[in-house]
Amino acid sequence: MANLEALAKAFTGLGVDEKSLIENLGKSHPEHRTLFRKKTPQLFIEDERSFERWNDHCVRLLKHEFVRFKNALVLWAMHPWERDARLVKEALKKGPQSYGVIGEIACTRSSEELLGARKAYHSLFDQSIEEDVATHIHGSERKLLVALVSAYRYEGPKVKEDAAKSEAKILANAIKNGNKKNPIEDEEVIRILSTRSKAHLKVVYKHYKEVSGNSIHEDLDASDLILKETVECLCTPHAYFSKVLDEAMSSDAHKNSKKGLTRVIVTRADVDMKEIKEEYMNLFGVSLSKKIEEKANGNYRDFLVTLITRDN
Repeated sequence: MANLEALAKAFTGLGVDEKSLIENLGKSHPEHRTLFRKKTPQLFIEDERSFERWNDHCVRLLKHEFVRFKNALVLWAMHPWERDARLVKEALKKGPQSYGVIGEIACTRSSEELLGARKAYHSLFDQSIEEDVATHIHGSERKLLVALVSAYRYEGPKVKEDAAKSEAKILANAIKNGNKKNPIEDEEVIRILSTRSKAHLKVVYKHYKEVSGNSIHEDLDASDLILKETVECLCTPHAYFSKVLDEAMSSDAHKNSKKGLTRVIVTRADVDMKEIKEEYMNLFGVSLSKKIEEKANGNYRDFLVTLITRDN
């Protein structure tokens, strides 16, 4: 086949290159497709009878890639409240590996946006987010996540400096004594993270380093992932979103991680994409647009690039 490499690439990455598939596969003859099957062992395998067939695992993965564009369009067209409500519901269905999405939505939305998502959840599922989170999550993160989705934070600029210093010490002590009690289950930790304003928590974040000598991210280990992501979403959201985007585009990304690319771009394009792009460049030394163009394909790639480059 004249463009075998281009055809193989059309099936590789995030999304599929529809134009290349039509141009190269649609116009191919049987002998070309035979050659294509032989030259792409990552897509086709031979069984014990030397019969060439699709790799079933690959077919399952491709189904996800073909619908990425559709899913991105559907999410983009939704009312933001409905979108967040459906993302929470999906995270609950997927299980513990997706619970971080619940914390992301609870901590990066404004008080009114989170309240709107809770109202939408009522309408869509005849239940509250709070009761669904409390019912479906059974691990140590349940109390924190229930408190976060129930929050309605003060959003003004006023911060009580003495209270922030005191609460930085409370967080530091809880995290340092994590071998005695998991900090994610500490009532004071939950109170601070779920009730204080984001402006207040950013001051707490600053004082924490003065108290501990390390940032809170450095003191929390991998086993505290939900707690770590909660702090990132509340105090350094643009860095958090940048990391989610980069992980989604890594070559060995888990299928749940890959969904972060659509989720973050669609939910933040109208909000703070300029700041996220700046932080992404700062952290990874490459523009977000360029990275997407390298890692994604076809209509899916073009749509995402359109969302992040348009004028808000």
